[in-house]
Amino acid sequence: MTLETDASPLAVTAAPPRPLSARERFERIYRILRDRICLLDYAPGSHLSEEELAQEFQISRTPVRRVLARLESEGLVQSVHGVGTIVTDVDIEELQQVYHLRLELALLVGKLSPIPRTADDLDRIRALIARCDSDVLNPDQRAFLRLNMDFFYELTAMTGNQPLREISERLYFQVARVVLKMMPQLGLVEEFTAFRREMEEVLAAAEIGDWESIGHIRRAHISMSFRRMMRHAGEANIAT
Repeated sequence: MTLETDASPLAVTAAPPRPLSARERFERIYRILRDRICLLDYAPGSHLSEEELAQEFQISRTPVRRVLARLESEGLVQSVHGVGTIVTDVDIEELQQVYHLRLELALLVGKLSPIPRTADDLDRIRALIARCDSDVLNPDQRAFLRLNMDFFYELTAMTGNQPLREISERLYFQVARVVLKMMPQLGLVEEFTAFRREMEEVLAAAEIGDWESIGHIRRAHISMSFRRMMRHAGEANIAT
């Protein structure tokens, strides 16, 4: 008589995820709040309660206070005595100097410790272009800014110069919500079209390793975006 054994594999219990460190929790909460501000989930003038945020993220108020302090240093919120933390408003004309600095920093991406792109890196950019083609069929402001953010991270990953990456990120998020506020005037389809062109040009340069061209491409598109904003801002002022 032959004994039959159970050939089914034993269930493998997945190891529990590693708990986040204090630094990782800080960065996670910071990015979540920053995204909410830039996507206008927290509108200008909104009050951010330390107590409510601490309850939401199930942490003490001390790390929340540290996150809010960082957001304040970046100009996204303001601490008002007797009131609390308020989301700041933005004015494109007040951000002209920020845009001018971004124009100059864009050229450095291809000069300071450029990091060659792998096949996977290039595929991610191609996926963003495909996403753009899909999103433009049913244009949405938040979808555009999310796409723009994801492409920005791909661009900053092209330089190994950490100070440049940090400064570029800080300046980008100072102006990101301006784009969202002005989108009704700018026109979504026009912005999607211009943005797709930028991604295609960057991809073509990255495929042949022309890092310096990427900096010039980025600078040109930042300049054109700023000029479109200023043009529409001027038209809005004339209309009022």
